[in-house]
Amino acid sequence: MWYNESVIYQIYPFGFCGAPKHNDGVLKSRILKVAELTEHLVKLNVNAVYFCPVFESSAHGYDTADFSKIDVRLGTNDDFKFVCDKLHENGIRVILDGVFNHVGRDFFAFRDVREKKWESPFKDWFHISFDGNSSYNDGFWYEGWEGHYELVKLNLDNPEVKNYLFERVGEWIDNFGIDGLRLDVAYMLNRQFMRELNSFCLAKKSDFFLAGEMIHGNYRDIVCDGMLHSATNYECYKGIYSSFNSMNMFEIGYSLSNRFGSEDWCMYRGLQLIGFVDNHDVTRLASVLTNKKHIIPAYGMLFAMPGIPCIYYGSEWGIEGRKEDGDDALRPAIDAVQFNEISEFISKVAKIHRESKALCYGSLKILHQTNHQLVFERVCNDERIIVLINADENEYTAHFDAKAGCGTELITGAHFDFGAGSKMPGCSVQYVKP
Repeated sequence: MWYNESVIYQIYPFGFCGAPKHNDGVLKSRILKVAELTEHLVKLNVNAVYFCPVFESSAHGYDTADFSKIDVRLGTNDDFKFVCDKLHENGIRVILDGVFNHVGRDFFAFRDVREKKWESPFKDWFHISFDGNSSYNDGFWYEGWEGHYELVKLNLDNPEVKNYLFERVGEWIDNFGIDGLRLDVAYMLNRQFMRELNSFCLAKKSDFFLAGEMIHGNYRDIVCDGMLHSATNYECYKGIYSSFNSMNMFEIGYSLSNRFGSEDWCMYRGLQLIGFVDNHDVTRLASVLTNKKHIIPAYGMLFAMPGIPCIYYGSEWGIEGRKEDGDDALRPAIDAVQFNEISEFISKVAKIHRESKALCYGSLKILHQTNHQLVFERVCNDERIIVLINADENEYTAHFDAKAGCGTELITGAHFDFGAGSKMPGCSVQYVKP
């Protein structure tokens, strides 16, 4: 399927477009700014865009008030359709955030419950007890997401709730032509709901992509036949930056070989998880790395390891942002895109990844490993790519059985000689095709 050979670009629209933090009710077509980004995305060799929430909400988007209309701070449904059409015309798929675990307090059904209490026909849409009270003094208790009571947990066992949400998804497919969904907090979503969502979406669009946010737990719980196609690979996210900061390539090497190796006991062998080095919830790569020279080899790791690579807007030219400084620091407005050494590198490896069956689907085997260096191979049918990563600032010569005398380094196009040892420049990544 298309998504297994994709490079995804993630946008947090309220931040990227410079929208007010709280819904001011003023209509402004800020989302059209994404259409202006299309040329940049094409240059990056991106072929899918994942939008964080775009629908009407009171604040950050994950507190949905109306699943049927684009937030006024971003524009109209017609504005968003224009953006989706522009992306599709340039061969770029559209993935939306499916925020189905919870809604905001301004969601129409919850407003009705607040007004009518037990007489509301929507009281069973939520997990409510009229024997208690809420922190908002509603006169009833309800379940919020992980203690956040501005996020009201939906009752996904209720057929009316499921039908309502599926109808909205159907509208998104019909009106915007969306190609996939990333399910927010999928680690706690109702499993039967995900199975039914899968059936609904694939009946509408046979190549529809369903991915889930998995911060912890076993990815196979939700990435399996009849449920989701992918999940966010938080385990290797941590392993990438931590391996460079601690100068211990054994950490990420262990995660890759233990999870994606060729042995039957490898936990996630064959799964196409979404890999990333940062996103809207975590510190930016340029801020989390101790040594800025490791940015390029870290991206080299991302695009070479098993899975679907995802880039977070702005990080492709190295902007910074720390989690401890709050969401605004991670989700800034962008006035003008940049294209620098990091962007150029990402563009090259994105193209290589998309065109390589070995990098998209291949097996993984570690060939050489030290604290500062990691060499592994990806193999699919007759294609073989050897990935050499050197975290040390000094040149290193790796000795291993490459089963080849020479090859082509794909990033630079240079001839590569395995000969009397494979030379690895300081703070570098190389993709060699024997």
